[in-house]
Amino acid sequence: MAKASAIAHAIQGLVKYHGLKDATRRIPYHDSISVCVEELTTKATIEFDTQYSEDIVEINGQPGTSTEVARVLAVISPLRSLSKEKACFKLSSENSLSEGKGLGFSASAFAAIAKSSSAALELEIEVERLSEIARLGAGSASRSLVGGFSIWYANKKGRSFAQQLSPGQNLRLVMAIVPIPSNVRTDLAHEESVTSPFFAARLKEVEKTLPQMLDAIESGRLDEVGRLTEAESLSLHAVTMTGKSGIVLMSQETVSIIQAIVSMRETEGIPVWYSLDTGPSVYVNTNPEFISLVCDELRKHTDFEVLKSNIGGPARVIDDHLF
Repeated sequence: MAKASAIAHAIQGLVKYHGLKDATRRIPYHDSISVCVEELTTKATIEFDTQYSEDIVEINGQPGTSTEVARVLAVISPLRSLSKEKACFKLSSENSLSEGKGLGFSASAFAAIAKSSSAALELEIEVERLSEIARLGAGSASRSLVGGFSIWYANKKGRSFAQQLSPGQNLRLVMAIVPIPSNVRTDLAHEESVTSPFFAARLKEVEKTLPQMLDAIESGRLDEVGRLTEAESLSLHAVTMTGKSGIVLMSQETVSIIQAIVSMRETEGIPVWYSLDTGPSVYVNTNPEFISLVCDELRKHTDFEVLKSNIGGPARVIDDHLF
């Protein structure tokens, strides 16, 4: 019997990942940068044992769909092959939050699955290689695995993997989170983005943004990180809305929150910036001394929960099993 559990943190995209050059291997068009979110987590427990006659996948207490099982196997099968394990497995994963689209939970889910599976199979595998395998379930899982501020390389010497840039001590970043539900599939948004007439222009802009974001993180300039992330948020949503199906990921609450944040910054001088990924949920970036004020203001503009979070670390093995 081989059993292990792991926990990983969801991610906020900074230089946003959008669109896939190779959907099967989940290879993106460009490098991307994110930060892990301490408050938002996925736990995963996996057990390989001859008592199981088939592989069992449970996600948030429900049996995995055929699509979900296929994505899980894309991560676990390579690890099982490396270990030469023949037994079937039972996997259970659970997010810390049940509502909210565009919060990076697919990243934390597959990072936790990759980490727990490698531990259960007693594999000694370097983190960069494990990030490549986690990527096969969800691209951003590569960055969730390594934690902190991290970069996912689209193609670095023929490989696509993630590395941590910084644990974040030099950036006094605290996040507010407004989880807003949506039924739009993230994979569909990725497919749609590349059909936008503005997608090529976005790729050129990202080439300029990446070194600027790297410099801002290294030099600890939260204002520049916030400014660039806002521009990236609008760019991501622009190419999604102008794809062939015209998908609008924002909700009324999203727009109301954006307007409130801009007002706080421009009329009150509060250092605060918004961030959107592939969904209506909103991340809000600010300094620790302003986080309570920002959260109080956000609650005036939404009926949804407002959470606070620090920067999250890498995926790690835990003793708290889900079964």
